[in-house]
Amino acid sequence: MTFDPGTEFDRQVQTLTEKDYPPLPAGPLAELRAQVVARGGAMAEPEQGRAPFLLVVTRQLAPLERAVPLTALAGKAKPGIIDRHYAPGDLERFEPLEEAAMPASPLYLLLDVERGEEFCGAIPKDAMAVIAERRRLLLTMEEGISFVTQHPTALAKNKCFSLGGSRCGDRRVPAVWISQGAPKLGWCWEGNPHTWLGMASAAERLGPQA
Repeated sequence: MTFDPGTEFDRQVQTLTEKDYPPLPAGPLAELRAQVVARGGAMAEPEQGRAPFLLVVTRQLAPLERAVPLTALAGKAKPGIIDRHYAPGDLERFEPLEEAAMPASPLYLLLDVERGEEFCGAIPKDAMAVIAERRRLLLTMEEGISFVTQHPTALAKNKCFSLGGSRCGDRRVPAVWISQGAPKLGWCWEGNPHTWLGMASAAERLGPQA
């Protein structure tokens, strides 16, 4: 079956609607869909642990406290949770890296996304350095939650992933993994490797131009 990026874009929008996300702005949606269709010939089909693109909704439209519980593992209904080790106000402190070229729009595309399972067992700080050398982008918290929302199979046993694109100035690196049958947004230390945590990355962020 030939991959149709327009159909996949519509599926992602429908998924957000079914999960009761806030209404998405029609103008940016239409422009992002057109950009996806224009690039379609260069896109590969989705694979487990990899997606040709994601429609990302930032916390400006859907705060993490609302978006995380709308995730679930493939074939499961138990809602995602936020780790209790995030102190009150902590989530707001985790922001995109200063060097990240973030689109101004609260709705944008993330292209060529992978969970980075090759980095399972690697020290997160080292994994982030390798990704930077490859000129790829570390995923933010919102991007990681979007990945699990649209592709629940991206989160699998012993194949979970860190989100090095969101930091708060200390040694913590956000990550999403499986806990008690549901996705969990937590964090790990940048110097502590885990055999079940890779480092997610993407090729490009693409926002509406209008």
